[in-house]
Amino acid sequence: MATPRSARTSKVPEEIELDLGLDEPDDEASLKARAAEQLRMKPEAIPFAAVRKRSIDARQGRVKFHVLLALRPDEAIDHQQLGLPLPRECAGPVRAIVVGDGPAGLFCAYELARAGVRSIVLDRGKPVQPRRHDLKGLQRKGTVNPESNYCFGEGGAGTYSDGKLYTRAHKRGDVRDVIETLALHGAPEAILVDARPHIGSNKLPKVITAMRERLEACGVAFRFESKVVDLEIRGAGSDRRVAGVRLASGEILEADHVVLATGHSARDVFHMLLERDVRLEAKAFALGVRIEHPQPLIDRIQYGRDFGHPKLPAAAYRLAHEVEGRGVFSFCMCPGGWIVPASTEPDGLVVNGMSLSRRDSPFANSGLVVGVEPSDWEKAGFTGPLGGVELQRAIEVRAMHAGGDDLAAPATRVSDFLAGRGSSTVPETSYLPGLVAADVAEVLDGAGVVFSKKLREALRAFDRRMHGYATEEAVLVATESRTSAPVRVPRDRESLEAIDLAGLYPAGEGAGYAGGIVSAAMDGMRIGRVIARRVGAAVERA
Repeated sequence: MATPRSARTSKVPEEIELDLGLDEPDDEASLKARAAEQLRMKPEAIPFAAVRKRSIDARQGRVKFHVLLALRPDEAIDHQQLGLPLPRECAGPVRAIVVGDGPAGLFCAYELARAGVRSIVLDRGKPVQPRRHDLKGLQRKGTVNPESNYCFGEGGAGTYSDGKLYTRAHKRGDVRDVIETLALHGAPEAILVDARPHIGSNKLPKVITAMRERLEACGVAFRFESKVVDLEIRGAGSDRRVAGVRLASGEILEADHVVLATGHSARDVFHMLLERDVRLEAKAFALGVRIEHPQPLIDRIQYGRDFGHPKLPAAAYRLAHEVEGRGVFSFCMCPGGWIVPASTEPDGLVVNGMSLSRRDSPFANSGLVVGVEPSDWEKAGFTGPLGGVELQRAIEVRAMHAGGDDLAAPATRVSDFLAGRGSSTVPETSYLPGLVAADVAEVLDGAGVVFSKKLREALRAFDRRMHGYATEEAVLVATESRTSAPVRVPRDRESLEAIDLAGLYPAGEGAGYAGGIVSAAMDGMRIGRVIARRVGAAVERA
């Protein structure tokens, strides 16, 4: 008598982990065969096999793919269920003003719309397409538009600086929600399975635009080139409550809930909050340089004898070392990427990294930064809750002067830096405004906090782990200073409102509660849920 199908599949687990060699086939039949072999079953007993998660394991000198396979159809990705629930029609008055259209603000508005709560999203910058022209001005003319640049504009700092989606956040359901929502709006489906998902600066703008258009169709309003310069406040003392915002044009917009999601570089917002007696706290952050290598060099180091295999992407790395109680680590590593000018002020030089979805630039770059605490900058004379901001600014101004005051960046070969000297020449670079041979140690240490000593010790440690990393082909480019906000706006743990002002919700990186696209989006969604409950709405989830 034949065994019923349900009985044959009852012993098949929901998922299984496998290691696949670079030359092993990865079609469904081959995956079923491998799963059956590991489970000691016949291949025909495996009804289904699809990759749920994929990563590259380059340890022990042998590169392989580590995959998590779903072995039952109900455990596979259902593309009809991505990003549910969808936003619905938002009727009635505006209940919330969202200041900032980066991931925290955009996903906050998205979560509110899921509950049918109408909001208005304000951004000082421009939509993604007009914003491109200002980025070209940065790259080709050295012109900084303080309101439209790599940090300000639709989608925030992440839109044109890579679109990395990896996070250390542990709320897996919320992380998955963010990833699925991005995939629903046009992000590559690979982000659903890659262990280190990446959209790319060429594709993320279209995703952001698609999310905005969906929200607009539901009744959410977006207003660009609408800079918030003040808060409208009612009451006094412990009874103070936000009542809306004032724009640079003089227009006043009213709402009982204001979400402040302005990002890590909106320094004028920090000053405005201080003037309105909203408490700020100095927060540790990290500052340093961008390090750039030829991408083939990193590929050889990471892949060894498998270097050049057609299945392998441009190699990435992540490094960390502790020196004198401070962490030194790689940050926002961009394989096959470019270094870009991320300045937001005409007299300061900031660099960041990005890559396109193909990651096909001949260069690899990464932030290489040193952790810095409030006690470090206070010893150098930068005091108060904005002392870290002033330290950032001082070093950025020094970098601008060292580069010639036109966004060319001061740079030092790693070999010269380790020898304690500046460079007389620099290698080819992806940085379009160009490099100027200089001594980046003088730039970093000139404000009174010493970074170069810790960087040197860490570089030697990194070279021991990745032999060939510290080479004269590598160059240090100043300055990577906007890793995160050096400020936190304290908020109540339950209501998520600012301690000193009811109805104001500090959100995302600029408020000190996130460190990347995904964590910022999650923080915005969390605030959206809180506001929805407070106005008597709820997100309808399956």
